[in-house]
Amino acid sequence: MNFIRLPEVKTRSGYRSSASIYNLVRDGLFTKPIKIGMRSVAWPDYEVDSINTARLAGYSDDQIRAHVNELHLHRERLFPELLIPESIRPH
Repeated sequence: MNFIRLPEVKTRSGYRSSASIYNLVRDGLFTKPIKIGMRSVAWPDYEVDSINTARLAGYSDDQIRAHVNELHLHRERLFPELLIPESIRPH
């Protein structure tokens, strides 16, 4: 698994603007980014590819929302440390 930054997410998804991706995140139609640094975020590549595949397969918005929820649950199992509040994480 690789983490990809916003420009690559936009390229793979066919969107031109960052706002388009963040609007999809807000609407539950795209997974939330993972903070990888003080001012950096990224997405697991498999999540982006999976959402794109669902769109190409003709999933409805409700089906994509359910899929995004499943991807978030999978992420929590893979990266439980992301659930620890930042204020108490070891540095």
